[in-house]
Amino acid sequence: MKDWISAQRPLIIGHRGASAEAPENTLAAFTLAQNQGADGIEFDVQLSADGWPVVIHDSQLERTTNGRGAVQQFTVAELQKLDAGQGQPIPTLDEVFETVGPNFLYNVELKTAALRDTGLAAAVADRIQAHGVERQTVVSSFNPLAMRYARRHLTQSTWVAHLSYKSAFKFKHSLIPVQAVHPYYRMVDADYMAWAKKHGWRVHVWTVDDPAEAQRLAGLGVHALITNKPKFIQGVLFAHED
Repeated sequence: MKDWISAQRPLIIGHRGASAEAPENTLAAFTLAQNQGADGIEFDVQLSADGWPVVIHDSQLERTTNGRGAVQQFTVAELQKLDAGQGQPIPTLDEVFETVGPNFLYNVELKTAALRDTGLAAAVADRIQAHGVERQTVVSSFNPLAMRYARRHLTQSTWVAHLSYKSAFKFKHSLIPVQAVHPYYRMVDADYMAWAKKHGWRVHVWTVDDPAEAQRLAGLGVHALITNKPKFIQGVLFAHED
């Protein structure tokens, strides 16, 4: 069974699935990433109006679907009638776990800027546990309070991780304990890796589509590369293994 810690090389994680080749955050993108040999997938989760975790990045529907308005204004049934690209519906978190299966890695990003507990963390934790993928899943967010709520509801088998795009946000790492950090790839250098190692954190970087950057980061010892092009980046790094 796959996990986040035992691999001897950087894990390849499909950013919103194999999103360079299929509509982002859809079952088509997720299964394509799996078929291409990725180790796992990263995707975004929000709550529908009736409290179901659904997989979509933006808080508004317009960019990635044929709908209009805020995701949280619609029930899961209404959301699933929309086209998220090439006829693909917006998937529920349950459908992702059911379709891709337990022998795969999941990076579930909580898409919320709320300061209060909206119930998203509890709903996600419930579905992770229901599908038995606690050890295969890392829950992440840019919102440190979301990580606090997630830690309350998740079992200790499931890691939590802070997402960052600027070094200035390092303060949040001291507020809510995590097992991993998910920095924007340009933040990561030898000093960053030393800082993360000092704290015992795994380093999963996003979003790495450039081959030179992939090789640089692998050389620094990052633990996972989150990429829109899992097959391509895997070929860049591991072609010699074939």
